[in-house]
Formats: sequence, structure tokens, C-alpha cells
Amino acid sequence: SKILACWSAHGRYAQKLLKDLFSNYTNALRPVEDTEHIINVTLQITLSQIIDMDERNQILTTYLWVRQVWMDAYLSWKKEDYDGLGTIRIPSSYVWRPDIVLYNSADDQFSSAMETNVVLRNDGQVMWDQPAITKSSCSVDVAFFPFDMQQCHLTFGSWTHNGNQMDLFNALDSADLADFVPNVEWEVLGMPAKKNVILYGCCSDPYPDITFTLHLKRRASFYIFNLLIPCMMISFLAPLGFYLPADSGEKVSLGVTVLLALTVFQLLVAESMPPSESVPLIGKYYIATMTMVTASTALTIFIMNIHHCGSEARPVPHWAQRFILNYLARICFIYDIGEDCLCDTSSRKQPLVKEESEAPSANSGDLSGTNWDCVCQHQGLRKNIEYIAHSYQDQRAAQLRIGEWRKVAKVMDRFFMWLFFIMVFFMSILILGKAI
Repeated sequence: SKILACWSAHGRYAQKLLKDLFSNYTNALRPVEDTEHIINVTLQITLSQIIDMDERNQILTTYLWVRQVWMDAYLSWKKEDYDGLGTIRIPSSYVWRPDIVLYNSADDQFSSAMETNVVLRNDGQVMWDQPAITKSSCSVDVAFFPFDMQQCHLTFGSWTHNGNQMDLFNALDSADLADFVPNVEWEVLGMPAKKNVILYGCCSDPYPDITFTLHLKRRASFYIFNLLIPCMMISFLAPLGFYLPADSGEKVSLGVTVLLALTVFQLLVAESMPPSESVPLIGKYYIATMTMVTASTALTIFIMNIHHCGSEARPVPHWAQRFILNYLARICFIYDIGEDCLCDTSSRKQPLVKEESEAPSANSGDLSGTNWDCVCQHQGLRKNIEYIAHSYQDQRAAQLRIGEWRKVAKVMDRFFMWLFFIMVFFMSILILGKAI
């Protein structure tokens, strides 16, 4: 019964206090005894959650707890007169409130704050804790996406009161991150606060504001496993196009397929990035890989043209034989058995052809002892044998030329395969090195 009586007594004194405080009070004017006095407002921000970071529209959505503390000269009382009542909580609309707004707000409704109570203390201190979902503009630099770090500014200040009427102070050197809910995409490195006093061109009075700089670091694991690693695996297929046999007919198709796959990944990145002159790091990697695949496809077409040189092709130039067939073939570890076969075949076949070509002459020597009629009868046979010998020799020479050109194409295929493998490897090391 004593406890109930105590509560009822406090309730009566609270009603009496509320009636006494607001009998002649107005919330339309600054609560100062002298209009020349400056009212000091202490601002404290608690970051609770990062709701969204829209890189394309460059809008940061956060959930904040905003605490404002100031002294109201007309809302003080003696505790002894009200049974020791030191604090009361009333709706914030009853008292004067500083018109502190987010300068770089990107909210189209300006209604994301919640109307909450204020806490009045007997010495005139007013404390207003207000949760708010804010949308602020943030200049996003995607040059190192997905290994980028962003700095988003949240600037709070009075909209109508200048520094001679209301001054702002930091409650802490930075925003409070004790109750922050970790974000799956962004890691918060800090949120320092800084007070600025700015003179605008419209007015000669100073306007103070407090700027909170939110330092964010992107968690790149999602993009590494969903964008980078698939791209690397696809890009390693491009050099293998040089390893395919030319007669398979799939060399160019493989290059075009890889190019189309990289284009799809490039479009996925472009849809999430803001349209700016700064190309993201992953975009540069895609462009470099697509350029490499395009070059490999063009080189494949050129090498296939060399491989399918016909019998009417010119012989392989001396410099190509010396540089490609001898020097590059050893570098690329091409020890084709056809090389020895071609050399041995030419050394073996030429004497055979020579013997075959000399056979008619020997026969003609033998026939010289016969009568002239027999020689005339065998003249047609001799011409046919000579024609067959020359045709066989030309055919062997054409086959040798075709074999040499095919070996040139094979050596070039193997050389460009290793070259493009090295390029893809170093490009992958460079892009992954940014993540370390």
C-alpha cells in the first residue's frame, strides 16, 4: 500500500509539474532567456545497421540512433517542490526541438524519423533519442571493385539557425558502433566525427555542422567465387584453342564460345556499377581477357590458313625454316617424328627418282646397239616414264612443302599457347593480388 501511495504521489506531482512547466511555454521560439544567447546542442550518432548500399544510384541507406541534448531555460524546476521528482518523459512535440537535418539526404519523403519522447531533467536538460532510417548520397568510387573501400559522409546541421543562434558539439570523437549489426557485404572500419563551420555565399553568418565519415570496406568473397574464379577458369580455355588439332574444325568455335561467356559476365558487372568514367578493376580484367581471347581467335584463323596451304603454296622461306622450324620448335618442345621422316624421305627418294630418271638413259644406251626401228618404238615409252618420274618428283616436293607449312602452323600454335597461358596466369595473379 505504501508503494502504491508513493506511485500515486509521484503521478500527481508529475501532472502538476507538467501543468506548471507548460502553462506559459511555447515550442515555437528558442528556449533562451536572452535572444543574444547561443543554445548549445550536443549530437551523438549510433550506427545500428547498414541496410543497403546502392552503387548504381549512389545512395547509402542506414539505420541510426540520433541523440540530441540541449538546455531549455524554461523547463527547469526544483525537485523539492515536486516530491523529489528529477526527470519526466513527455512527447517531443511539446518542447522546442532543434531543426537538425541531414544535409546530404537522398530521401524523397523526409519522413523516415520516428516521433519519440524526450527526457526532461530538473536542471533544464532535454535529451531526445530518435531512431531514424536515413538515405544519404554517397560518392562511390568503383575503380578497385570488388576490392574497393568507400567513404560516405553524413553531414548534420541546423537548417535555419546560424552559429550565432545555435552551436553544435560532438558528444564523442566518432559514432558509437557498439550496437552495430554486421553487414554481409560491407565491413565498417570506423566512423569519425568532425565539426565544420562553413560560410555560405548567401549569408555572412557561420553555419556549424558535424560530419560523420563512414569508412567501408567491401567483403570480396562473394565476387571472387561468383565472378572472378569462373572468369579465370573460362579464360584458361582460350589458350587451349591452340592445342586443338587444326583438322578438328572446332578451334574458332571454342574461341567464340569463350568470348560470349566473358561477355555475359561483363554485362553482369556493368548492371551493378554506376555509369562513370572510372572503369572497375574487374571490368578491366574482363576487357583484357576478352581482348586476349579475340587476339587468340584471330591468330587461330591465321594459323589455320597456314596449316591448310595447298600444293600450290610457295616453299617455306629460309628465315622461317631457321627461326620457326629450328629455334621455336626447340623452345616449344616440339620434336615431331615427321621432321626426321621428311629429311630421310627426301634423301632416300631423290636417288630413287634419279635412278628412275637414269633408267631410260641406260636403256637407251643399250638400245643404241639395236636397229633404229626398235628405238623409235620405245621413244613413246621413254617419254611416258620421264613424265611419270617428273610427276612423282613434283608430287613429293608438294607433299614436302605441305608438311613444312603444317609444321610451321603447329609450332606457331604451340608457341602462342604457352604465351597466352603465361599472360592469363600473370593477369590472374595481378587481380588476386589486390585481394591480399
